[in-house]
Formats: sequence, structure tokens, C-alpha cells
Amino acid sequence: MAVTHPVFGRLDAVPALDRPDLLAEPVRRAIADQALDVRVAEIDPAFADTENLCAHYGVPLDASANAVVVRGTRAGVDRHTVCMVLATHRVDVNGLVRRRLDARKASFAPMDFAVEASGMEYGGINPVGAPADWPVWVDGGVADTEWLCIGSGVRHSKLFLTSATLLSLPAAERVDDLARSAG
Repeated sequence: MAVTHPVFGRLDAVPALDRPDLLAEPVRRAIADQALDVRVAEIDPAFADTENLCAHYGVPLDASANAVVVRGTRAGVDRHTVCMVLATHRVDVNGLVRRRLDARKASFAPMDFAVEASGMEYGGINPVGAPADWPVWVDGGVADTEWLCIGSGVRHSKLFLTSATLLSLPAAERVDDLARSAG
């Protein structure tokens, strides 16, 4: 019996481990190792960016969350975190994130670094399967959203999971006011 939910839009979301070809290897491994209840749907990579995805497939924008890898630096030491924010919001990199990283300076991690360190494609990076030493900070708006659409580690699919599943990740923590409205 097929499971449907409005967050899937017009996509056919199936149990993630039924379609390992739609997952980056670190994501597949994390889903299997942690027995996560996650669904995946194949998409045209031309629609991988959030606004295009939502418009083309009918996925609600307010249920779409983006992972942002942030690097904080103090005394030549880098620290990284994955910040999960709703697609309608922006990460407060120079405020709360910088302070929580105990960094003098914080910025988006360079794309090449984030791709190599995560083992995921640009535009598909997500906290499922992210490096174990990267904390995962989940904005309150994401934590309060029942179902979420996030990257799958590759640009030709999307993951669907509940916020409870996201918060069950070993490095995940709810951080209220992590983001602010993009409007």
C-alpha cells in the first residue's frame, strides 16, 4: 500500500532503502545503521533547487528545509556545523551560530570542502550521514514542522522525514532562533 502525504506533492516517495540508487553512500549508510524511517523520491536534477522543486512538484515550501554547513574559526581552529532551517528562512551565521561555535569568525563553509567532507553533492547535502563530529542544529521552525523535504546527498532525489526523525540523529539538537525570515 502506497503512503501519501501532502508534503510529497506529486512525487512518489518510497522507503529510502528500497532505492539506494537515489542516495549518497553516507546517507544510505546512516539510514541503514540507525534504522531511520525515511522516504525518498526521484526528481529531475534541473529542479533540485528548493523553489524550483516546490513549484514543479507541488512540495510545500513551508515544509522544505535546507542544510547549511557553517565554518567557525578561532585561533586558527575550524569547527563545522550543519544548520537546518526552513527554506523560507536564513541562518543567523554571524549571530547565534558564531556564538554557539565559540568562533571569532563564522561563514558558510566553502562548497568544495563541504562536498568532500560530507561525501554528498552540492545541493544535496543534509544532516543524515554528515560527518559525526559536525553538530546538527535544527531551528525551532524546522523542529515544529511535522514532515520535511530535505536533500538526499544527490541532486536527483529528495528525502522526506519527520522532524522527530531528524531530531533523533545522534548529533542533532533543537536550537530555537537559529534562523530568521528571509522576507
